[in-house]
Amino acid sequence: MKITLDEIQAFIAVVDSGSISAAAIQLGQTVSGTSRSLGRLEEKLKTTLLTRTTRRLELTEEGEAFLQRAREIVAAVEGAEEQMVTRRNKPAGRLRVDASSPFMLHVVVPLVAGYRERYPDVELELHSNEGFVDLLERRTDVALRIGRLKDSTLHARPIGNSRIRVLASPAYLEARGTPRRVADLAGHALLGFTQPDTLNEWPLPDADGRPLRIRPTVSSSSGETLRQLALNGNGIVCLSDFMTLDDRRSGRLRELFRRQTLDVRQPINAVYYRNTAISARIASFVDYLAGAVGDLGCEDCRAA
Repeated sequence: MKITLDEIQAFIAVVDSGSISAAAIQLGQTVSGTSRSLGRLEEKLKTTLLTRTTRRLELTEEGEAFLQRAREIVAAVEGAEEQMVTRRNKPAGRLRVDASSPFMLHVVVPLVAGYRERYPDVELELHSNEGFVDLLERRTDVALRIGRLKDSTLHARPIGNSRIRVLASPAYLEARGTPRRVADLAGHALLGFTQPDTLNEWPLPDADGRPLRIRPTVSSSSGETLRQLALNGNGIVCLSDFMTLDDRRSGRLRELFRRQTLDVRQPINAVYYRNTAISARIASFVDYLAGAVGDLGCEDCRAA
């Protein structure tokens, strides 16, 4: 008997989700149906692809080898389907997008309705991760990354940039006083990132004229968590314009050291793995995002 695409997709889903029950939810199937698909696949291949322990499923050596080919098969089928759709100039299919929580909440989410209205046949699947993810491992089509890119294997398209500023809430400044000089920050509560440490480099000149490297009093991996901490008067923070524009306009956060702040902008890129031309659904999303970022009223977000 020949293996089927459904069986291959069930196997990949189990690997990616970590369990048969989670894979069944992802596939919209019953747990027993997904388990049977996996069992049939192993029976047809006459090998064990996954070993089951009390805590998790683990790939066998044969499973590792088959997984790579299985992903290629599914990608080829999806590519063939997409090619037919592209010929009708109508992007369609599932589009998996990954971005940090702040960018997803403040930039992507407000644009979803407009994008879906224009491209109703694209099924958006949105994921938030604070760190960089392996696009292939997470089956991500496009990731939106803020900051300089390190992975040269990625194709990248710049979609804008966003300036960073030092901010604090009126409540914090009333309670602790407003710092007038950069050196005054030593006596204040500073909110910073757990990683990467480069995010704790603020656009203020230190005693040697270099960007100030701070040591956080309270730290978090999430920019949105730091924003909430600042709004609640817990300290001084340095965040990007795309997530603080409304806060500054409303007065919930005030910019400090306006004259001393260096013009430091974080590049925003859409990145994806493609050896051929960019797919229609990725192109439609990236084009829409790049064109709409300026409409958000986000200061300095559009690329120069």
